Amino acid sequence: MPLGSNTGDSAWLMVSTAMVLLMTPGLAFFYGGMVRSKNLLTMLYMSYICISLVTVLWFLYGYGLAFGHDHGGVLGWGSWAIRDIAPISLHGRIPALIFVCFQATFAIITVALISGSIAGRARFGPWILFVVVWVTLVYLPIAHWVFSGSGWLARWGVMDFAGGLVVELNSGISGLAMALVLGRGVGFRRGDGPRPGNVPYVMLGLGLLWFGWFGFNAGSALNDGALAVRAFTATLIAGCAGMLTWRLTEWVRTKHLTKMGSASGALAGLVAITPSCAFVSPAGAMVVGIVAAVVCTYAVELKLVAGYDDTLDVTGIHGAGGIVGVLSLGFLATGWRYGAAGLFYGGGLSLLGKQFVAVIVVGLYAFVVTFLIGKVVDRFFRMRMTDKEQAAGSDSEFFPG
Repeated sequence: MPLGSNTGDSAWLMVSTAMVLLMTPGLAFFYGGMVRSKNLLTMLYMSYICISLVTVLWFLYGYGLAFGHDHGGVLGWGSWAIRDIAPISLHGRIPALIFVCFQATFAIITVALISGSIAGRARFGPWILFVVVWVTLVYLPIAHWVFSGSGWLARWGVMDFAGGLVVELNSGISGLAMALVLGRGVGFRRGDGPRPGNVPYVMLGLGLLWFGWFGFNAGSALNDGALAVRAFTATLIAGCAGMLTWRLTEWVRTKHLTKMGSASGALAGLVAITPSCAFVSPAGAMVVGIVAAVVCTYAVELKLVAGYDDTLDVTGIHGAGGIVGVLSLGFLATGWRYGAAGLFYGGGLSLLGKQFVAVIVVGLYAFVVTFLIGKVVDRFFRMRMTDKEQAAGSDSEFFPG
């Protein structure tokens, strides 16, 4: 280990990095199980290709744009190909290179999440181009604003511990933009929810995601101390509270329980606790999980009313859940260790106002830029599959004939 590093913290970050990387294969199975079997292989590929593509981009220029020397709080610059980071360089008390790898896994899963909004109607080749352009123009600037200490939202006092803005809201709103760009799939029907093709795959994917989420949230402490423990505990509580609340809400509303209820509820709780896991008490984490599950049960139905085809509910869960988690800090942040206190802990309205503005700014930027990227890619490279191709299934692109 480099001189001055903490071996315990460094070991925890290496484990956390591997855990977060595992979330993308988990997402592949989660999404793969939710679609029809004729689209399963494509969904797996759409997630897995993000691992290789984004990692290469991250080490070429991504890290430099997100965490390089600040330029006006808007974008970083420098650290190209990580050439300025030596094996003995430190980021706090951990080797700088493991921090680089840890942050790369966040970028990977964020863009992979968007694939759920266009499942079954996006061609694989144009998806590769979309990933490259979207990470460059959308993810990297937003990551700098929030995750880099010199980003303008971070300097302003906006709180986001592990990615409620950067990962969850960003992917959810970007997914909505792409759903509108590609339009409804041939199988979309108003009032007709998703019909998962392989529920065991969905539950396997959820298990891998939940496991990785502990590294996602607790690893963001960048140490193995009390902050990580608090984030770890909140992640467990919120996920469980979300799972139970979704089932209860379904029963109260419809007297029926869906196959996907438990998975969707747990995911809603995990999404919402991501920005707040180190800033709220265990009781606060339970409130976040409960509120997120209730809000998301309604949010996923908006597509059936409004008529947009967010195939796998990326907007309804990641977008809406991310908003709940970010705004919850304005009420439930305890002010422990660092960061401002929320309204219920003696703070004023200032933090809530900042969180609200951050949601609007990040959401608008993500939507507008993603929509433009999607339009251009679809216009010049035909990203949307034809009705005939959709009926045959996206896997026919891999196994034609």
